[in-house]
Amino acid sequence: MKLFTLLSVLIVSSHAFAPNGGAAPMRHTSLHMAMPDGGVVITGAAGGVGFAYAGEFMDRGYDVVICDVRDCKMAADALARRHPNGKVFHTKCDVSNSKEVEKLGEFAQSKLGTIGYWINNAGVNGGRRELRDVPVSQVELVVKVNLLGILLCTKVAMSIMEQQAGVTGHIFNTVGSGVKGGGTPGYACYGATKRGLPQLTASLVKELEEGIQGYPKKETPGKVMVHNLSPGMVFTKLLLDDSTPELRKFPFGVLAAQPEEVAADLVPKILAAKENGSSVDFLTTDRILTKFFERFVLQKKSQYIDDDGNVIRMPGEQYDETGVRALY
Repeated sequence: MKLFTLLSVLIVSSHAFAPNGGAAPMRHTSLHMAMPDGGVVITGAAGGVGFAYAGEFMDRGYDVVICDVRDCKMAADALARRHPNGKVFHTKCDVSNSKEVEKLGEFAQSKLGTIGYWINNAGVNGGRRELRDVPVSQVELVVKVNLLGILLCTKVAMSIMEQQAGVTGHIFNTVGSGVKGGGTPGYACYGATKRGLPQLTASLVKELEEGIQGYPKKETPGKVMVHNLSPGMVFTKLLLDDSTPELRKFPFGVLAAQPEEVAADLVPKILAAKENGSSVDFLTTDRILTKFFERFVLQKKSQYIDDDGNVIRMPGEQYDETGVRALY
């Protein structure tokens, strides 16, 4: 009975974080090392998993443009020191502002020439509270950044990539909790925005491959592919802000990972995505099953969360008040 209960929770967890909107079957990728085939744009990369993605791409020889609503200079300096195989360029950008996103596209083109990968990573959760208690300004912020921002960035990326003759450009939209339609109490706005992204990806795949009925199919010099990207639970401010000891013990202490671990797993999968509409996941069913087995059968304790639900602070590392570890 206990094993059955664990497997039931496992299935729910994998559905909560695996990016599949139900409109199209998930397509998973195989791994192989790719050579640089255009630079990389990563939004929301002043810290967290976006910062870690940049380092992984640079280690493989890719040049990267990072942007964030806050200044990225310190992040870019740290990346340049640690990952000399690739170049990094930085700029500020509010992804919910169409003019700033257009400038981001122009900046990326000027620095990278060809853009092979565009990672829509920027996102906010708006705080953990009931919707009726969330200020209207926070509702607007979450929707603008998480949904409008991805629409704007995707539109700009597509307009650039489709003009890159002989090049296939890849856009990755980051999904999160709520993507399968299950409830996200305390994060209603966040869950609603993430629920819409697989539908967006599926719609764009159909448009790119089949066109729109009643309109001539547009032929372009370059090819564009759009995918879902699911980093799962990552120890960042997005995850830990407003969290409770109970949440930190489970599920965070069982399933969450550090940004570097997630990026090291996902970047090779991103580079291996060759089929339009691919879903690239960190929390695969196999990984979740392994984590559950280690915790509930082998009784293995978390490296990052103690028995009281507190973040374990490693010697020599710096943490903010929420327990988020500084990456540089």
